[in-house]
Amino acid sequence: MKKICVYCGSSDGARPEYKQAAAALGCVMLEKGLDLVYGGASVGLMGKLADTVLKGGGRVTGVIPEFLLNREISHTGLTELVVVDSMHERKSMMADLSDGFIALPGGIGTMEELFEVLTWSQIGFHEKPCALLNVAGYYDHLNAFMQHGVNHGFIRKGTQAKLIIKDDPKALLDLFLES
Repeated sequence: MKKICVYCGSSDGARPEYKQAAAALGCVMLEKGLDLVYGGASVGLMGKLADTVLKGGGRVTGVIPEFLLNREISHTGLTELVVVDSMHERKSMMADLSDGFIALPGGIGTMEELFEVLTWSQIGFHEKPCALLNVAGYYDHLNAFMQHGVNHGFIRKGTQAKLIIKDDPKALLDLFLES
């Protein structure tokens, strides 16, 4: 395990804990010698995470579609910024480059990216760990919805079990490194 893909918001969110968690995750990644793969923006939680890893001397690869290059204010100080043609190519490349996936708080895009790699895990496309960093209970309702899906026969228990949920970045990355 060398590269972790982190999905997260291009905004800071409504609570200071979200930005603090992005920085904390970046620090733990540095301690463990893990490179960051992410969406390439300089703003929001994305920017905070990338800046933390970069300031600590870590490697950061951003992947951004050309049409978002200016809209999301792409990060100009990355180790590598890969510009692709589409969102599909972005997600595929981020998955190919990464050994595991973590979602910090974020919106619809964050959820969609996480659920895509979790679906790929379910169908055997990869065996990489998928996780939620549940900052200040942000993902409590999503976890309850997953259980609701299991209870109603639409989500397999095994799929729900594949989604690691932790509120501490060190505990989360320790589990990743054990897998």
